[in-house]
Amino acid sequence: MLLQITNSIVSVDWLQEHIHATNLIVLNGTISRVVDADKAAETTQIPNARFFDIKKVFSVIDAPFPNTMISVEAFTEKAQALGINQESAIVVYDELGIYASPRVWYMFKAMGFDNIAVLDGGFPAWKAENYLLESKKTYRGNKGNFQGKDHLYLFRNYSEMLQEINNTKSTILDARSEGRFTGKISEPRKGLRSGQIPTSHNLPYSKLLHNHTFKLKTALLDIFESFHKDDSSFIFSCGSGITACILALAAEHVGFKKYSVYDGSWTEWGSLYKE
Repeated sequence: MLLQITNSIVSVDWLQEHIHATNLIVLNGTISRVVDADKAAETTQIPNARFFDIKKVFSVIDAPFPNTMISVEAFTEKAQALGINQESAIVVYDELGIYASPRVWYMFKAMGFDNIAVLDGGFPAWKAENYLLESKKTYRGNKGNFQGKDHLYLFRNYSEMLQEINNTKSTILDARSEGRFTGKISEPRKGLRSGQIPTSHNLPYSKLLHNHTFKLKTALLDIFESFHKDDSSFIFSCGSGITACILALAAEHVGFKKYSVYDGSWTEWGSLYKE
């Protein structure tokens, strides 16, 4: 029987239990952070993991802003190159715990693919349980038959955000730290001004986590309900579209369905918007 994933977040114990499922594909969606620039790179991985390269493969390389989502056609081609099939069940993990893996989950959602989950706690949680590891290797297997569907409406662009800041039915939540949101701390991207999107609220992604794993559903629900207005939708933003997806994943996890991610996030808004 093919594995069907019913939760958007799965535990390392769940993954260990299903590690031999014939349609399981484990993706490593790690990207480096500025604060981890001097951290030694991992040399091992979860068995049979395939590297999902957000920066160099699954983003528009010559785009003016980082991590720009690629087209359905490009995503389809690159996912097939990783051996991903229509019937695949995907679990994506992050060597930093929870950081970029939700971005991979969200990109697949924007391709109309739902049989995917993020590994709660990521690689640190997997290693903590002393589960099997192997040396990192590049995928050399067969091409898959994955076919993306255009659900790119799950992303917002700058023109749409100009309208959304005045939309009383939308709640914009910014996943950056409080210091960056208020402008007391400089942006890590050189030359980018500090500040916040008008009418937005601050929900640092770290508030959703405890020791690299997501907080309990009840705690997450309380957090989102404190911002939610009747019949409104969430728009999640951050620095460059990565940690906004952590908010999206947590919102999905606790039952919210009306949400989107501002792809360019503050890097785009802070570069283009003139107050």
